[in-house]
Amino acid sequence: MRLSTMFSLQNQYSSAIKTFPHSSSIFLSSTTNSFPLQTKSRNFVSLKESSFPGKSISTKPRQLCVMGSKSSDDGFNQPSFQGGESFLRSVLASMETVYLNRNPTAKAILELVQSVDSDHIFYDHLAFRTFGVNGYGIDSIAKFFLDFGYTQREELRFPAKKLKALWFSPPSIPLPGGGSRVNGPLPRVFISELLVDQMSTQTQDIIRKYTEIAGSGKNHAALASSLGSLTWGKPLYSEFQQLARESEYAAWTLVNGYALNHVTISTHQLKSHLRDIKSLNQFIEENGFKLNSEGGVLKVSPDGLLLQSSTVADSVSFQFADGITESVPCSYIEFAERLVLPQYKNIPEIEVKEFHRRDGFEVGNADKIFESTSKEQLTRRAA
Repeated sequence: MRLSTMFSLQNQYSSAIKTFPHSSSIFLSSTTNSFPLQTKSRNFVSLKESSFPGKSISTKPRQLCVMGSKSSDDGFNQPSFQGGESFLRSVLASMETVYLNRNPTAKAILELVQSVDSDHIFYDHLAFRTFGVNGYGIDSIAKFFLDFGYTQREELRFPAKKLKALWFSPPSIPLPGGGSRVNGPLPRVFISELLVDQMSTQTQDIIRKYTEIAGSGKNHAALASSLGSLTWGKPLYSEFQQLARESEYAAWTLVNGYALNHVTISTHQLKSHLRDIKSLNQFIEENGFKLNSEGGVLKVSPDGLLLQSSTVADSVSFQFADGITESVPCSYIEFAERLVLPQYKNIPEIEVKEFHRRDGFEVGNADKIFESTSKEQLTRRAA
């Protein structure tokens, strides 16, 4: 991100804050780094050292309000404020820009789908990974979304992976002019965290070391994500290896921090034949991209109403604190088709809204989607 872009983001923080009567503290960075990319191959990209800055974010105090909300008829949360929407979308756009700059597969696939479906690409959800320790867990990034009208929903547990997750439904904001991606209907948010206390002592010590080094970085999770910056220093390669042996999720989070783990295209909201997720999967594979095959390419919920798939994560060249440079997993892109609930099956298709469809998430599906960043999937040959 350019320095001018960062100052623009700060100004938007300040402008938005002036309109709010209540406040709570937030801090903004005064420094940032650029993220030059060179694509090596499908699912691989090389980043310069500055792509994962190891310095903690410098801070200056600002004010941001916690806004109230009310329920709307469609079951989503209706924000009781005006003027905050453009700021929220600006932050999401900055997160998306960092994500697309680091992950050429996601960028290429969005362009491919857009070539068929024009401006009908909507995001089903955005996903983040966190460390459940020292205040760096789900709450650290969730606070930003809650402040802007999101509502906490169900919790999901993944005992084998030692993870838990919460998802958040967006406020219902009218879109008179349409819009696509982050400018379309606001996406759900899915945030997971590693249950650090359940890890080995050695792994716990490494994670606690870096979250403690970061100090108050947990208060700036959304900013760190929008700038593409780690809130702690770069780790040693030996520490990354230790985490990877025990939890590939932990290793990913150590080097990617609060970066978007993935965005998800809502396939049923496409207008072309790609709205059928099976057709979309075929289209993607025919264009040379590798899909996550864990549990089968298509992940289906027990009720048959939530269908999901994802690419394999891109890889990046990362320079560790001890000077060793190795390839590490970055992010990926997901696809989700939500079918109409049985009680609404007789509604004409043209009248079907998002709240008529299967909502929420499924542990079995999500457990397999997590594998998109696993070494097994990254090294698997394409079908």
